[in-house]
Amino acid sequence: MPEPLVEELNGHSGWVNEMGIVILAASPDEVSCEWEVGEKHHQPYGIVHGGVHCGVIETLASIGAALVAQPRRQRVVGLENNTTFIRAVRSGKLHGVARPVTRGRSSQVWEAWIRDDKDQLVAQGRVRLLCVDENRTLG
Repeated sequence: MPEPLVEELNGHSGWVNEMGIVILAASPDEVSCEWEVGEKHHQPYGIVHGGVHCGVIETLASIGAALVAQPRRQRVVGLENNTTFIRAVRSGKLHGVARPVTRGRSSQVWEAWIRDDKDQLVAQGRVRLLCVDENRTLG
């Protein structure tokens, strides 16, 4: 049975839900997900759009960083996402995992990897996030 946090994360509407991404686990030490590649993920050449990989990597990093920041009464916002595309994918199930590099008081850095069912690296990225007071207006 999924833990309540994972159920809550998977119950949100928005981009993650529309892309069919399923969060498998979420903690301050690691966040993971999976999704089945479909046409909605493709760019015109029939391979997964790089923006999907960037979005998944940012999503996983943001969830993990938020779990670190919330007990400190902070929220996180992405400052930088550097994603490298390693292998083109047309179909199949992809798996993502993110882990912290640093969990500082004012910023965090998370790394993430996306792999296919053969455990081949598809994309990898690093996200830098700003930790801000929960009362601070964003935007």
